[in-house]
Amino acid sequence: KHKKIPVLLYYPAEFLPSVVTKKLEPHFSKQAVSYRNKLYSRVMPFYSVDVGDSTFTVLKRYQNLRPIGSGAQGIVCSAYDHVLERNVAIKKLSRPFQNQTHAKRAYRELVLMKCVNHKNIIGLLNVFTPQKTLEEFQDVYLVMELMDANLCQVIQMELDHERLSYLLYQMLCGIKHLHSAGIIHRDLKPSNIVVKSDCTLKILDFGLARTAATGLLMTPYVVTRYYRAPEVILGMGYQANVDIWSVGCIMAEMVRHKILFPGRDYIDQWNKVIEQLGTPSQDFLMKLNQSVRTYVENRPRYAGYSFEKLFPDVLFPADSDHSKLKASQARDLLSKMLVIDASKRISVDEALQHPYINVWYDPTEVEAPPPLITDKQLDEREHAVEEWKELIYKEVLEWEERTKNGVIRGQPASLGAAMMGSQDPSSSSSVNDMSSMSTDPTMASDTDSSLETSAGTLGCCR
Repeated sequence: KHKKIPVLLYYPAEFLPSVVTKKLEPHFSKQAVSYRNKLYSRVMPFYSVDVGDSTFTVLKRYQNLRPIGSGAQGIVCSAYDHVLERNVAIKKLSRPFQNQTHAKRAYRELVLMKCVNHKNIIGLLNVFTPQKTLEEFQDVYLVMELMDANLCQVIQMELDHERLSYLLYQMLCGIKHLHSAGIIHRDLKPSNIVVKSDCTLKILDFGLARTAATGLLMTPYVVTRYYRAPEVILGMGYQANVDIWSVGCIMAEMVRHKILFPGRDYIDQWNKVIEQLGTPSQDFLMKLNQSVRTYVENRPRYAGYSFEKLFPDVLFPADSDHSKLKASQARDLLSKMLVIDASKRISVDEALQHPYINVWYDPTEVEAPPPLITDKQLDEREHAVEEWKELIYKEVLEWEERTKNGVIRGQPASLGAAMMGSQDPSSSSSVNDMSSMSTDPTMASDTDSSLETSAGTLGCCR
């Protein structure tokens, strides 16, 4: 009987009948069990587990997987990373190679996440695939920092001016950092902005690829259109302050506790905008292409409402004696962001200098070095699905090579060392978050309790 024990050590407990395991495990020393597990990890570093309606095949370093969100672009779960010794979010991209649009978006997301490093942009911790060859390659997993909730939960809270302005400041810092690398988001919304209970905020994804942009004359089926700027809705050209419109819509929702422009489709979306803000000037209409202009000109004309009527004082928190922040300042910022004509809308830099925002101004955050985008033709690239697949596979392998050497761009040296692990096979064999997801991708399972740590609201600002 005892002569067979060393042979059985080569097999993980889950491969043995439970009756055999129960009888033999007491005879194994801790060193023997550890040796068996490491040996198993060298041969099979991945394991599969059902998460909601999907099966995740992940590295053994990730345990206790729990679903926290799903959407058109992927499924997200929380997990505990035994190498980094912290909770993380793991996103499994949904069928990334089903068509050119999905494949391009997956490639764009992965490339940008590997390059960007800013405290207000979600950090990429790992990327891997369980498949061993390009021919088998079909699944991509992105591992990110785990936050407490997304902004959808925060919108329901009664925030004072300090928290409201600090959250907006961090959004603008993250957006400015993306813009500094030529990345224009175009799809900011509460579900892809995440927060911790200490009021820190991060932008979760990098928005629309150019091929995914739509307008009035294109399909109205998109994930969330409520925060899209008029120039995106109307199929116009756009500039960097396209993202400022989205921030204005989000700020308005944080003040009103409801969506500002809840259109059923793009046409209804446009109607909601002009009903409240008024029909734009003829100068603006002349910038539209003929077919869109004809439609817009044939709509009823609206005078719109003043911002004092749209956002009366009663909607805002009491004026702050501590930071001198006032409802009048917040309303003025809204009036400068929610401008239909982008040429007259406030810029990111101007917003950061606004009195309601610049109380938090820190040059190290606002003027952080721009990310170095390695692929200069990122948005112009057009490939067949198989070519996108090969490009993504190369990116995954490149990450694996980088983490084997203990070097992770934008991460502290200690984290780079940690990613190597203590030569744990499951970490050394790993190929160490996004597309537009209308989901709660990084919302922890205990979101409510973690956010209620300070009398039912977010914790103190820094």
